[in-house]
Amino acid sequence: MHDEAKSKVTKRLQRIEGQVRGLARMVDEDRYCIDIVTQISAVRAALRRVEEEILRDHVAHCVEDAIASGNRADQRQKIAELMAVLGRADR
Repeated sequence: MHDEAKSKVTKRLQRIEGQVRGLARMVDEDRYCIDIVTQISAVRAALRRVEEEILRDHVAHCVEDAIASGNRADQRQKIAELMAVLGRADR
């Protein structure tokens, strides 16, 4: 992962870590269930944004490099990996 993307992802993950700790506190404090579920949805959305950022970097560099290399086996492997991860994304 390139430095700029890595820095963005790290910052986002640190924020998400804080959100998850906040969720644990909410459960410990017996907060209203709907408030907890709402915060869980926010964490999921934040994780999706991190996933998109990582995939964007992967396509821009790893997949692009495989295409530019002309190595058909590497190209097929990168595309197969990408399709597999996208296929699992909605499960």
